[in-house]
Amino acid sequence: MLLTSCWPTSVSFRDGSVPPEWKRFMVNVLESKAANAPISYGSNLTEEIRDGIQNRVGLTLVSNEQDDPQIVITGAVNSYEVTPLSLQDNTTDVKNRLTIRASFEIFISAPEEEIMEVSSARFADFDATQDVGSIQTQLLAEINEQIVQDVLNKLLSNW
Repeated sequence: MLLTSCWPTSVSFRDGSVPPEWKRFMVNVLESKAANAPISYGSNLTEEIRDGIQNRVGLTLVSNEQDDPQIVITGAVNSYEVTPLSLQDNTTDVKNRLTIRASFEIFISAPEEEIMEVSSARFADFDATQDVGSIQTQLLAEINEQIVQDVLNKLLSNW
């Protein structure tokens, strides 16, 4: 009894709650401008953003603008780079860094029209002795989670 009377009835992100006008959203498949990114990377990241919004915000995903989405997200994967983190003589402890840069435009139609831009540059480090192809799935999962969080932070908090 005591716990239920003290338990919060809602969790808020902005000014008390997600705007009640937000019901539906859509995310267009991200354009891939990164020449060396995996072919399916843009569509995979798109799906992760869709899942993040559905699961964490509770909005309904729609597939076209005729379904009247209040939020439309477009974007691009701008770069996908593997670079040496440090060069050291006579050492086997050299790391490489996979960096992915993506940009997004979030169009909100309700309660007021607003366009927000998000730029995200995220990375994951790995041993230089490892082939990026062999650990790519793990690295992309780590980076994608951070990119999805950047989009959600901008959408919900307008940071």
